[in-house]
Amino acid sequence: MTPTQPTGTGPRFAGHGALVTGAGQGIGAATARRLAAEGARVLVTDLDGGRAARTAEEIRETGGAAEAFTCDVADQDAVRAAVARAVAAFGTLDVLVNNAYACTGDAPLFEDEPDESWQRDLDISLTGPYRCARAALPHLVASGRGAIVSIGSVNGEQSFGNHGYSAAKAGLASLTRTLAAHAGPRGVRVNLVAPGTVRTDAWAGRDAHLARAAALYPLGRVGEPEDIASAVAFLASRDAAWITGTTLIVDGGLTTSNYGFSQAISEI
Repeated sequence: MTPTQPTGTGPRFAGHGALVTGAGQGIGAATARRLAAEGARVLVTDLDGGRAARTAEEIRETGGAAEAFTCDVADQDAVRAAVARAVAAFGTLDVLVNNAYACTGDAPLFEDEPDESWQRDLDISLTGPYRCARAALPHLVASGRGAIVSIGSVNGEQSFGNHGYSAAKAGLASLTRTLAAHAGPRGVRVNLVAPGTVRTDAWAGRDAHLARAAALYPLGRVGEPEDIASAVAFLASRDAAWITGTTLIVDGGLTTSNYGFSQAISEI
């Protein structure tokens, strides 16, 4: 499904070059489709090259411009190659979307957590965006309209489990603020979208879990990838020209209050 372009806005990303990591499925794929639907030429990157190619083909089939590129954000050389490919293909790089992540399940006891799980979650979910931003920043500066949008999580705001992943997402929110302060005078905006539960392939086969989660959301449902893509497109666009260093929480109201608790005590 290709999201409809907002009425009356025109192609907000006409002439823009964009690079989206982890764009083979889920939020990354929806974001790539949304940016392309609004005129961007998108480099669809993913650790799985086949998934990246399928997303890029879907975009082209609907009239958009996209190329696929295999990229492991844990590999600095691969990151540099992806950025170089975007610039070579599009002549410019205006938007970087850091979406690739790793999330390892917790051990029953914290003291049994292995270093390897912690390191992997931080390397992909925090150091990966750091590598991508570092490689892309000179080109984003040169474009004169550069924007970085990273995908965080409500896990970086409150406790929802997953120690390494949550620490990485909290760190990513901090990196967003420090990089925004550094890059702002150079004409580049840096923001973060923090989703709640989103119906992606990570939840495949767990519809019952999603249904139970939906009951805890004030808006009565979990998110869809297009919900997050819309927020990313806003922050990457000139509609957000005076917004930088912010975390935009897109969570159906989950973090506004303890909705499940309030519902439970209302029945006492």
